[in-house]
Amino acid sequence: MKMNTLFSTFVFLTFFHLSLISCRKTISYHVGNGFTLDFIHRDSPLSPFYNPSNTQSNRLRNAFHRSFSRASFFKKSSLATLNTIQSDISPIPGEYLMKLSIGTPPVEIVAIADTGSDLTWTQCMPCENCFQQSSPLFDSKKSSTYKTVGCNVEVCTSLEGSSCVKGNVCEYQMSYGDQSHTIGDLAFDKFTFPSTSGENVVIPNVAFGCGHDNGGTFNNYTSGIIGLGGGKVSMINQLDKEINGKFSYCLIPIPFDSSINSNITSHINFGSSAIVSGPNVVSTPLIKKEPSTYYYLNLEGVSVGNKMLKFKSSKTSPSDNASGGDGQAGNIIIDSGTPLTLLPDDFYSNLESTLVNSIRANRKDDPSGTFHLCYESQNGTIDAPTIVTHFTNADLELSPSSTFAEIEQGLVCLTIVPADEIAIFGNLAQGNFLIEYDLVANKISFQPTDCTKY
Repeated sequence: MKMNTLFSTFVFLTFFHLSLISCRKTISYHVGNGFTLDFIHRDSPLSPFYNPSNTQSNRLRNAFHRSFSRASFFKKSSLATLNTIQSDISPIPGEYLMKLSIGTPPVEIVAIADTGSDLTWTQCMPCENCFQQSSPLFDSKKSSTYKTVGCNVEVCTSLEGSSCVKGNVCEYQMSYGDQSHTIGDLAFDKFTFPSTSGENVVIPNVAFGCGHDNGGTFNNYTSGIIGLGGGKVSMINQLDKEINGKFSYCLIPIPFDSSINSNITSHINFGSSAIVSGPNVVSTPLIKKEPSTYYYLNLEGVSVGNKMLKFKSSKTSPSDNASGGDGQAGNIIIDSGTPLTLLPDDFYSNLESTLVNSIRANRKDDPSGTFHLCYESQNGTIDAPTIVTHFTNADLELSPSSTFAEIEQGLVCLTIVPADEIAIFGNLAQGNFLIEYDLVANKISFQPTDCTKY
């Protein structure tokens, strides 16, 4: 199974810069506490990926291609699980970056964060074959709290692609569809999180991959990945007792809205800090299905103005067909690593025609052929009907700026696009919602929020 090399751009970056943490108070983490971290978009000026020469048009078109690369992986991954092929392929992550530190003394890392993969790993010394990175590699010999994972430990036996050929040391091998890979030792060490409160939160014995053979399409801004998926070895499930299965984020549509202060960043919350409550909160069930890495919701329909379009598609996902379902249980993935919202071709056609009949503006083709539904605009906006996504028990009114974006001067396009056999609720549509994932109650909650003030 091969994946387009565009996946190389999918980095949920958790930058890994070597430096000792100072000027912060360090506290041990206790159950019931919560903490918040910066969640930095790849196109933000705060990101090492930021290219000031890129125009808004370039960023949106790149986001389009990253969305389809990621969707292609999700589709292939579902087929792999369906056919009981070893599931050691993971997407190279996407859009947001985190910071954390590993070891004693703590080594700060800016690394790739991903809700679409489970294993957390970083490049380590000695490195037989490593891609270049701008900061020094993590040296496990200098960490007094580092220890390898034994072969019979659950975190080893539950990890696809693990093996034991060096005595009682669990080794892992993770391959990516664009021929990128990481091979190394599974280990435990202390993780330190730089909370936005100014205090460092320390959690001991977190399992991660210490990669000694890593290569492919990673670049020197990256030293690894932070796995925030739903699988057993993900960071979220490893910290389950500490964070009670809860995390949340509030996404600022920073790369496509020039009116937003570039020094403002999104945030990701864990534990009690992640709880979303209030009169405007709506919740929908989190559907359990394979692959367990991904977060599935049930989309019942989409409203355009006062017209309700029931969500159904002749192109159901492979796992729906395998379970004998009707294609409606867990029929859409919510993913912070996919910029655009993707809907199956046949349903999208109905949605587009409904919008066309409702919008009184001059339709115009996208010169690049990237976006399907575009209009002329003098001020970067058009008078479009309200779009509401209807999940089970949760109706979300999408922001006009998240559904129609100005991709170049005078041209506004719909950020919902057709896809083959896959549905993904992307991060543009999630903008300005505080979104809580509760893996204990198996639900996701949404609260309309101005994330620039959160």
